Amino acid sequence: MPDKKTIEHYLDAAISIAEGAGPIALGYFRNALEVDNKAEGKGSGQAFDPVTRADREVEASMRAELARRFPDHGILGEEEAAVISDSAYQWIIDPIDGTRAFISGVPAWGILLGLTMDQTCLVGVMHQPYLGETFMGTPGRALMRRAGKEIVLRTSEATEVSSAILYCTHPSMFPSPEVAARFERVASAARMMRFGGDCYSYCLLAHGLIDLVVEAELQPYDIVPLIAIVEGAGGIVTNWQGESAMAGGRIVAAANQSLHQQALDLLNS
Repeated sequence: MPDKKTIEHYLDAAISIAEGAGPIALGYFRNALEVDNKAEGKGSGQAFDPVTRADREVEASMRAELARRFPDHGILGEEEAAVISDSAYQWIIDPIDGTRAFISGVPAWGILLGLTMDQTCLVGVMHQPYLGETFMGTPGRALMRRAGKEIVLRTSEATEVSSAILYCTHPSMFPSPEVAARFERVASAARMMRFGGDCYSYCLLAHGLIDLVVEAELQPYDIVPLIAIVEGAGGIVTNWQGESAMAGGRIVAAANQSLHQQALDLLNS
């Protein structure tokens, strides 16, 4: 694990790069925008996996800045091929997490950037330029910055699923009746369940406003930067087996150990 000063250096860089890409995204948000379907022609039937010029330009900007600052580091992003490196450091980019929200004019999307070292997430940033918010996390610490002020983030103290607020981006995340039924066991036990949110749900979990997020079919770039934010605020993020979430897949994020274990028990009962 790098020392605190080194991690802070990488965090400052991540914030600068994510926020620096914000004006590109804002130039397209709530404006006429051509949308391509990445699932088209892949035998996916009616599947819709949208991508826009905003996604591509934001990622290109971030990659260029990362290459300038850290030429020896690896890069994994959603829209371009991975940059393979011998370095233990790899940057993870999701240029517009929540593209469906973005093209609908809903400000629940965000620019994600994380840094991993040997399968550990050291730094995570979510920048929402329309709201002027930046969420950030490092080991043992998470903050939200808005209008020049910083708020220390801590997850909620809810310890029972029956009193928890549960979020999930969309029911289509669960590709089979069996997986959907497992999610429904948690949803039925929770005090309140809401769909929507994308990356913003995880940040609100870190903020103590949401207690649980349960999702599936995630890619590493969808979740890795958010792990640092949630865990930095005191939360837990794993897959549905209670193992590392770094590879994506089926994810459960919880405010604390008690909620996390209850959610796992319901998912696997």
